Amino acid sequence: MEKEEKNCYTNRELSWLAFNERVLNEASNEKVPLAERLTFASIYQTNLDEFYMVRVGTLMTQMNSKEKICENKTGMSSEKQVAAILKKTRQLEKKKAVIYEQLMGELEPKGVRIINFNKLSNQEGKFLEEYFDVHIAPFLSPMIIGKQHPFPFLANKQMYAVVLLTTPKGKNKIGIVPCKNMVFKRLIEIPTRPGTFMLSEELILHFISKLYSKYRIREKAIMRVTRNADIDAYDVYDEDLDYRDVMEHLIKKRNRLSPVRIELSREINDKAKAELSNYLEIGKGHFINVDTPLDLSYVFELQNYLADKPELFYEKRSPRNPAGIDLKTGIIEQVEQKDRLLSYPFESMKPFIKMLEEAAVDEKVVSIKMTLYRVAERSKIIDALVEAAENGKEVVVLIELRARFDEANNIEMSKRLEEAGCQILYGLGEYKVHSKLCLITKTNEASGFSYVTQIGTGNYNEKTSRLYTDLSLMTANQDIGIETAKVFDALQKGETVETTSGLLVAPHCLQNRIIGMIDEQIQIAKAGGDAYIGVKVNSLTDKTIIDKFIEASNAGVKIDLIVRGICCLKPKVLGFTENIRVISIVGRFLEHSRIYIFGQGAQQKIYIASADFMTRNTIRRVEVAVPIYDEDIKRRIRSMFELMLSDDEKGKEQNADGLYLDRKINEIPIDSQEEFYRQAYEAAECMTRSGQ
Repeated sequence: MEKEEKNCYTNRELSWLAFNERVLNEASNEKVPLAERLTFASIYQTNLDEFYMVRVGTLMTQMNSKEKICENKTGMSSEKQVAAILKKTRQLEKKKAVIYEQLMGELEPKGVRIINFNKLSNQEGKFLEEYFDVHIAPFLSPMIIGKQHPFPFLANKQMYAVVLLTTPKGKNKIGIVPCKNMVFKRLIEIPTRPGTFMLSEELILHFISKLYSKYRIREKAIMRVTRNADIDAYDVYDEDLDYRDVMEHLIKKRNRLSPVRIELSREINDKAKAELSNYLEIGKGHFINVDTPLDLSYVFELQNYLADKPELFYEKRSPRNPAGIDLKTGIIEQVEQKDRLLSYPFESMKPFIKMLEEAAVDEKVVSIKMTLYRVAERSKIIDALVEAAENGKEVVVLIELRARFDEANNIEMSKRLEEAGCQILYGLGEYKVHSKLCLITKTNEASGFSYVTQIGTGNYNEKTSRLYTDLSLMTANQDIGIETAKVFDALQKGETVETTSGLLVAPHCLQNRIIGMIDEQIQIAKAGGDAYIGVKVNSLTDKTIIDKFIEASNAGVKIDLIVRGICCLKPKVLGFTENIRVISIVGRFLEHSRIYIFGQGAQQKIYIASADFMTRNTIRRVEVAVPIYDEDIKRRIRSMFELMLSDDEKGKEQNADGLYLDRKINEIPIDSQEEFYRQAYEAAECMTRSGQ
């Protein structure tokens, strides 16, 4: 790889950390309401936890492998990547501490504060000591590590008070106290100062000498362990095993995997750290000092105390009924008349749910087939599938049991569907099924049968449809239905689709087709034509596609990329990516829709898809992109894409150094998500006035 070409790439893990820093920046963004900034701080931490559990866990597994594995774009080894991640994490933790202090300072005038013992009166101190003695201490289980007391198992992401002790005979010991219990609350309110709280783990740490009265306390801290969650269901796939039983076993196994990070609320001496390092079987370099509470989930409780101050929250928004769809009449009939597009969370999921409910009772519907990746716990979609099965219809549901961190919920849903009489598929052994497909088959007097198909960019989850931006196409186009039926036929046989004409279907017919359409634009540019590519995805890591983008840029193709998270391609690099623009939007709602646009004018091709441009999506999963044929919907998607490109409120643009910078485009800054909601509200009001 040429040195200059290397400058076009960013390491995947470091790019992800840069994305999470953009999330953290929203916690300090004064244009974001104060209570919502607390949410962004908590999301930053949750994101980082999952990153360590999955990505760092994978890298550490690679480090222990005999084979030396290097990242394919920057050439960094697993060891170098982990070292760089730890270094960047420490920098981000310092930044988070500054932002946290700022947030706490701004909360105080609003009547909510978290305090420590330095800010308490004697009377308040006595109250807390009595509270500790009566309501907390009886439920604690202090331990001392020694020959008769082996080091305990420390649960993933749980907090523990760790204390360095000296016995009366001068021997050094380590004590550990679990800080979580179902009995006592995390936030303890000071009765003399309503709205003022102390965290229970800080109370435990302050009075920990009461738990070890025969020892001298030398040092103490709150500790939190993050464990590897990289369970691999592919390695255990066996046709002779019950796959659901295997997944239940692996979920239990995940909770006991090796540590990947140790967070400490205070510094402790090197000797004690070395001892803990030995017990936990992790290097001292993985200990990270954190100057904020180790678990920020309590901020949502704080928000409850601010509920009477609406100015501290986002303006309330709720999904609107989509323009052009009448919920009072049959949805299937309306889709058979014209393709329909739903845009979440700005528009409601109700039309799709209603279509499914209609199918469950429609005598002409003979079968419903769906792929499920993540579903809500109380799901109307599941209810509709159950009703359809109970009404004697063929219901085939592929429920992906390997949807990370949703495995347990999916296992329970699969049992419920199976009990109702649905035919359950658990995906393919080699490939996760990440596509979002629903196929309804009807009897038809003219042709014998007909299809109504729904293909989307997001999960069939009522909860996330109000939080994530996604697109959902409902169509009666029979060519799309026939190819979707082909996908389901392959899945039911445990196979993958080898060829397609309209749909793009990974693992065999997506990446190569994308490359082909990029090549078409390259040829147009070389012939002097107006070549264009526009892509919106969550992540861009697929080197084959990245290298083709570089080739296209050099040929003169204009490329706009809206990439929320990881982007391993640097734009604006002279001689390589000068014609590429990269935008990232981090706002109130999680950007989740995927859009592919190739070309200009009448020949322009537009797809919506479940697949990001990551190798795991393009060649290691079953993913589907659907072409948009309806001209009205094509115009709408183009308009949406252009609006997002012009977002200079939440949209940041990446420069050639890989940094994301603010930009000034509009006289009045545009927040694309707010604009989409404004449009949805306006369209719904027009429908109301017209009597629909």
